[in-house]
Amino acid sequence: MALSMEFGFSIGSCFKAPNPPVLISASPKKINFTLTRRSKSFLFRVSAVSYKEFAESALEETKKRIVLEPSHLQEKYSSMTGLDGETELQMLAFKSSKIRLLRSMVIENETMQVFDFAGFMEPEYDTPIFCANFFTSANVNIVVLDLNPLHQLTDQTDYQEKYYNKIMSIYHKYAETFPWGGKLTGESIKFFSPLVMWTRFSSSQEKHKALFSAFLEYYQAWLEMTNQVREEMEPSQVRANCEAQHKYLTWRAQKDPGHGLLKRLVGEAKAKEMLRDFLFNGVDELGKKTFIDYFPEYQTEDGTVSDKRSIIGKSYETRPWDLTGQFIG
Repeated sequence: MALSMEFGFSIGSCFKAPNPPVLISASPKKINFTLTRRSKSFLFRVSAVSYKEFAESALEETKKRIVLEPSHLQEKYSSMTGLDGETELQMLAFKSSKIRLLRSMVIENETMQVFDFAGFMEPEYDTPIFCANFFTSANVNIVVLDLNPLHQLTDQTDYQEKYYNKIMSIYHKYAETFPWGGKLTGESIKFFSPLVMWTRFSSSQEKHKALFSAFLEYYQAWLEMTNQVREEMEPSQVRANCEAQHKYLTWRAQKDPGHGLLKRLVGEAKAKEMLRDFLFNGVDELGKKTFIDYFPEYQTEDGTVSDKRSIIGKSYETRPWDLTGQFIG
């Protein structure tokens, strides 16, 4: 849920949450690919777009190429009703022989929709991390769509050549429709690729149709990567892949601005659990390093993690890559 506060927009203010308990539905033993629809009495007024259809279409594309099975997380996380008694959260979680976790979360109420879809590989594979974070309200859509690099591109130019240079045309296809959305912090930019679509726009049928098309093209490119990637046999490289993914998960679990929204929806304890156990699963399993180990500049005088979004203070108001995908700052 890498949206909102990173980009100066609070999605937590879109609803009010009273205090009835969170309702968690038990998931069935047999998992299908369909997210349930709300009753006809639910009037979704913020947009005609359905992010559930995005998730279902992606899973259908996956089934054409990969044999999926339910993740153990599907047993624990299926659907929830928020503290307001109105907001619905629906989750799906799968895995394959190469994909450690493919998961989706859709949040809906009468004033907003949130879509968080991600794919994480097993450490034996260095494929980028698929990342789609979309937020829609009556006034604005905020979109982040990317194949997040597992290894930072400033450190490994061969990684960019391997995964990005040949598919930059996908970004160019949608660049005019979805221009750069404004400031990104210097810390966050390290986790994005030159393929990233970071944008804001007002809702329209044409824009949402284009967004759906872009989402599927980015996802199809990622699926092709997962099919073609070969298993890494060198133990040191497997360890490097594992640590790189753990570093990414550690950053996201600690600094993801969606925490505020989840806290309002389901309470602080459940929000933290969902961040670490579902959305960024692996942060407690893939490594032992702490946030401060990876990002010591965030340590405060009392040893805790600073709440600041940025320590270095640099942000990028315009796109920091040229047309070929080279970083120009």
